[in-house]
Amino acid sequence: MIYFDNSSTTKPYKEVVDSFVTVSTKYFGNPSSLHGLGATSENLLSQARKQAAGLLQVKEQEIYFTSGGTEGNNIAIKGVSMAFQSRGKHIITSAIEHASVLEPCKQLESFGFDVTYVPVDAEGRVSAKDVIQAVRPDTILVSIMQVNNEIGTIQPIEEIGAFLKKKDKIFFHVDYVQGINKVDLRIKESGIDLCSLSAHKFHGLKGTGLLYVREGIRLSPLFSGGNQERRLRSGTENVAGAVSCAKALRMSFEAMQQNDGRLAQIQAFLRSELKKIDGVVINSPENHCAPHILNFSVPKVKSEVLVHALEDRQIYVSTTSACSSKQKSFSDTILMMTDDKERAISSIRISLSYENTMEEAKQFTAGLKAVLEKLKEVMR
Repeated sequence: MIYFDNSSTTKPYKEVVDSFVTVSTKYFGNPSSLHGLGATSENLLSQARKQAAGLLQVKEQEIYFTSGGTEGNNIAIKGVSMAFQSRGKHIITSAIEHASVLEPCKQLESFGFDVTYVPVDAEGRVSAKDVIQAVRPDTILVSIMQVNNEIGTIQPIEEIGAFLKKKDKIFFHVDYVQGINKVDLRIKESGIDLCSLSAHKFHGLKGTGLLYVREGIRLSPLFSGGNQERRLRSGTENVAGAVSCAKALRMSFEAMQQNDGRLAQIQAFLRSELKKIDGVVINSPENHCAPHILNFSVPKVKSEVLVHALEDRQIYVSTTSACSSKQKSFSDTILMMTDDKERAISSIRISLSYENTMEEAKQFTAGLKAVLEKLKEVMR
């Protein structure tokens, strides 16, 4: 099997699964309980928070454990908007954000907020100048993803953050779900106030993740209850999930350090080989592209047809974002970039992890060529 769909989800590390099972079965006490078992659970939760904070180079009290990227993005966007609406009701985001950013923004519009959706260029990149020019006196939040989940474009986070550092009444949220452990991001230095991560994108477990909230920011919680996670996320803490999340984060950072550029080499090989195949058009940009995502189209061949044809050879890729691929048949991102619906309905995303190899890349290109030849015969 060749698994090239790591931006949808990654295979959990065995050690991560083991840590979840151990904590769930041996240290299952409620962290809020007064007895010793509860104290042990509380200590494990604190250790996980400390480890995650150290890896991200932030403070322990700035880490909040969540169920993943969707919840983190919703807490950040709605939490800021509801808590600071007296300052203003204007939000800025890009037109190609993940659905877990775009949908909360649309919901907030129904509550009277005004959202500016900044367009992207032909490479799927937001212009920092456009973001800056969109700022108004009533702007309270800017939310821009670091790496686009469909085409891998790296957005100018540092440039946007440098400007927003001067605007103490505007908060800066970054969806770091696709970039973590693949594209470096200095949270503090980049002027980021809120940052979302999802563990199943870095070999952790689904249903676990974390949100960085800069010290001093008080968000309106999505729901109320027992005041866990310092009143931001009520509900009995998922201690095993937090421990496994921190472990996955540590192991994926280690994998990044040991990779020594091999991921980029595999991507470069794939890009080179795809260019040689008649009818293939590459959508991911040459510059400002994350090393693990490569998107291409084969116009006149629907993406779902190609996905299933490759699956027959035990090669797994995806079309649009996995969160929306079953709901629609084309990529809004690529349509916006190219104004070409044929490319948008035939896009395929390859997404790599540090566990993929050059040999797999060679097998993939050979398999793709064979599949396309067979499809051409059928279409004649």
